[in-house]
Amino acid sequence: MGNRRAVLTAAVLTALVTTGGCGTSAEPRTTKVSVPRAGGETSHTTTAGDRAPGEQRDVLPGLGSRTRAEVPDDTRQALVVTGSGRNSSTSKAVLYERTATGWQAKASWPARNALRGWTAGHRAGDLRSPIGVFTLSDAGGRLADPGSALPYSQSPNFRIGGTGFAGEPLVGSFDYVIAIDYNRERGTSPLDATKPLGAAKGGGIWIHVDHGGPTHGCIGLARPHVERLLRVLDPARHPVVVMGDAASLAT
Repeated sequence: MGNRRAVLTAAVLTALVTTGGCGTSAEPRTTKVSVPRAGGETSHTTTAGDRAPGEQRDVLPGLGSRTRAEVPDDTRQALVVTGSGRNSSTSKAVLYERTATGWQAKASWPARNALRGWTAGHRAGDLRSPIGVFTLSDAGGRLADPGSALPYSQSPNFRIGGTGFAGEPLVGSFDYVIAIDYNRERGTSPLDATKPLGAAKGGGIWIHVDHGGPTHGCIGLARPHVERLLRVLDPARHPVVVMGDAASLAT
């Protein structure tokens, strides 16, 4: 965000579980981030939206000047989640690290987002993921800490059952989660239910284990990839997630 900081105005989703995550009743709350705008790990072909792991450049690929300006100056790790389309629930996540010679892609993974795609004006229950640049400060899950550098809260309250939009079982989705700092208090468990911007703007937006279908607003990654993120995201490197459909991120 450099010199441009603002609190995102948006929201997240309907209740999914008894304790939090993906727009539930016991979700996190807010932090300052950016102004919103209108399967297995693989190497991949260079496109306008990303670069293959190992390639470098001085700016994050696929981001327009407005989006790049919202990435904090001290950020050295960025997960860029690029949606296939404004109304699509499929996306691609690329993990970048900033080195002395520029941003280097470390991994590329398939990802899922909300059922109805993306929005720059998120409201609770709209089944869209918020567009923006968000810090990543806290993690947790039902399972024991796999070696997270972020503060990690283990709790049996990271529970979920039932089925998703594709009829897939949801159990295990919250075994590992990384809280996206949207409408939540940084420095608390992802289960913290306080929402400084109010319940109407949603909350509980997490990176969690992919359950095989669209989310209510979270980002879903395969279990090994969430575990890898937990191990490599370093608070000292001020990690962020940059998320949205390709056209919005290119502005």
